[in-house]
Amino acid sequence: MTLLVTGGAGFIGANFVLDWLAESAECVVNLDKLTYAGNLETLASLQGNPHHVFVQGDIGDAALVTQLLQTHQPRALINFAAESHVDRSIHGPGEFIETNIVGTFRLLESVRGYWSALPLAEKSAFRFLHVSTDEVYGSLAQHEPAFAETHRYEPNSPYSASKAASDHLVRAWHHTYGLPVITTNCSNNYGPFHFPEKLIPLMIVNALAGKSLPVYGDGMQIRDWLYVKDHCSAIRRVLQVGRLGETYNVGGWNEKPNLEIVHTVCKLLDEMRPKADGSSYATQIISVTDRPGHDRRYAIDARKLEQELGWKPAETFDTGIRKTVAWYLAHPEWVSNVQSGAYRDWVQKQYAVAEGAA
Repeated sequence: MTLLVTGGAGFIGANFVLDWLAESAECVVNLDKLTYAGNLETLASLQGNPHHVFVQGDIGDAALVTQLLQTHQPRALINFAAESHVDRSIHGPGEFIETNIVGTFRLLESVRGYWSALPLAEKSAFRFLHVSTDEVYGSLAQHEPAFAETHRYEPNSPYSASKAASDHLVRAWHHTYGLPVITTNCSNNYGPFHFPEKLIPLMIVNALAGKSLPVYGDGMQIRDWLYVKDHCSAIRRVLQVGRLGETYNVGGWNEKPNLEIVHTVCKLLDEMRPKADGSSYATQIISVTDRPGHDRRYAIDARKLEQELGWKPAETFDTGIRKTVAWYLAHPEWVSNVQSGAYRDWVQKQYAVAEGAA
């Protein structure tokens, strides 16, 4: 039995692959384009593991995807592959359109061809699980109910618009062609191996380096925070028993404004890595001009996932953020390599071995 995971060298995808192989002997074929945020060094512990096959490539490469499907005959595909940083989408939306929309379309078509030719039993058991975001729902006012799966789509950034389009394509391929799909929409993830352009790892890395801790606007933008390993457990559960054609929202029940997150990180660093002069890392916080179209609040209602599939997060924000800060403090080499780009050199040195395994 085999899973095909796309985007499995990115933050969430890599955590999923690591967790899956820690708990299962089922093989994972891991397809990742290795853009700036795809980091094969994150998967270093799997080197030599016969249950992990890494292939560098694009979900939009129909010939490659078809070859992988035919060669490895996966029972399911989990699609993490996406461009995912809002700021980058504002400055360069083209890559987001190409990967998140065109790439998803081509991936769906490759999978449809493979799935259509499967014997009946394998065809019935096959799953295409599409991993998406709460940002497709737009922005909430302070006292509005959290996003349920029935909330209408109102994306406000090039990133969220491209993910919304991909969600619609996945839905259409189910209703038109019968492709057995399930979609998950998650809230803000945090945890180990997070590329330090996102809020929490950026604050940790900048604080330790003595740099400013930039907070957009008044810092009162509210997000629901989900520990990445909880997200991984939710995906495993949805893959196991989720209903075909359904959408499941995955959240951590942790609505917090960005400024509170930054202060929490500073307090933990004050405790776990105090500065020599005894001052708080919070003195490094500065306000910067807000980004265009910055959504004010996201909140996930994850009751459907709990009531139908029996899943709920294991971590509170307090336990999850403490584990996250501790992980970054314990892995300075990984952080340094990501910041310097040295992980790309690591990929060049190691990739021939990984490629040979494929």
